[in-house]
Amino acid sequence: MRLDRLATTVMVLVSICIMTFGAPARAEDSLTVLLDWFVNPDHAPLIVALEAGFFANQGLTVDLIAPADPNDPPKLVAAGKADIAVTYQPQLQLQVAQGLPLVRFATLVATPLNTLVVLADGPVATIADLKGRKVGFSVGGLEDALLGAMLARHGLGLDDVTLVNVNFSLSPALITGQVDAVIGAYRNFELNQMDLAGHPGRAFYVEEEGVPAYDELILVAHRERTDDQRLRRFLDALELATQYLVNHSEESWVLFVRGRPEVDNELNRRAWRDTLSRFALRPAALDRARYRRFAAFLVERGLIAEALPVADYAVELP
Repeated sequence: MRLDRLATTVMVLVSICIMTFGAPARAEDSLTVLLDWFVNPDHAPLIVALEAGFFANQGLTVDLIAPADPNDPPKLVAAGKADIAVTYQPQLQLQVAQGLPLVRFATLVATPLNTLVVLADGPVATIADLKGRKVGFSVGGLEDALLGAMLARHGLGLDDVTLVNVNFSLSPALITGQVDAVIGAYRNFELNQMDLAGHPGRAFYVEEEGVPAYDELILVAHRERTDDQRLRRFLDALELATQYLVNHSEESWVLFVRGRPEVDNELNRRAWRDTLSRFALRPAALDRARYRRFAAFLVERGLIAEALPVADYAVELP
C-alpha cells in the first residue's frame, strides 16, 4: 500500500510540475514567421506576443525573422521553407493570380498605410497640381496602379506625370527636390520622418482618392496547411497580444524595444503612436467583400486577368 501511495504521490507531483512549468516544447510546436521588412512598429502585436509570453502560453516557440530581401517571405512559405509570412493584401492577390499556393489566415494591420505624399509647403496643393511633375516610387506595378487611380479621380493619367524610381529613398527624394511627390510612403513612417527632418509633408490617402480600402499587413501560410492546429493557437496568442497592446501601450513599448536598441528612437515612438489604432483587434476575422472589391480593382487596372474566388486565397480558421 505504501508503494502504491508513493507512486500516486509522485504522479501527482509530476502533473503539477507540468501544469506549472509547461511541458517541454516539441519540434512540431515551433513556428517560423518571416517578416516583411526589418522589425518596426507595424509588427508590434507579434513582438508583444513573443515578449509577453502569449505564444509560450499556447505551447509555441515562435521565431520572428527579418528577411534579407522583402520579396522573399511569401515565396519561401509557398515553397514550404517557412511556416508563416507577413505580407500585404494586394501582393497576396497578385501572387495567387501568378500561381503561388498561399492563403491569408490573419490580419495584422487592418487599414491601408500607403499614401501619396508631397511637401506641406511645396507647390502641390491638390493631386491635380501634379500635372507635368515628377512622382517617385519604389516598387512598380501596384504603386503605378494606385497612383493611376488617384490621378484619374482628378482628370489626369500616368502620362501626365514622370515616374522616377527612387529605390526606397522616398522621403530623401522628396526633401531634396528630386521629385515633387512620392507614392508608397507610409502614413505612420514617412510623414514622421519628414517632420523630424524639419520638412513636414502632406498626405493624400489612397482610400479617399479612388482606391478601395484593403488590409495593409496580413499573415499567410501555405494553402495546404490551413488545418495545422498551430496556426489556431498562434492566432489566439496574437489576439490576446493585440488586446494587451492597445490597453497597455507604454508597457508594450518597453517589451518592443527590449533587446532591440536599434528601434528605440523618436521615429519609431511616433510611428508606434500612429499605428496603434490600425491593428486588427480580431486578427482572424475576414472581410470577404473587401477582398472582392480590391480584386475587381486589380482587374480594372490590368494587374490580374480575373478575380478569383476569395475562398481560394483567404480563410477564417475554425
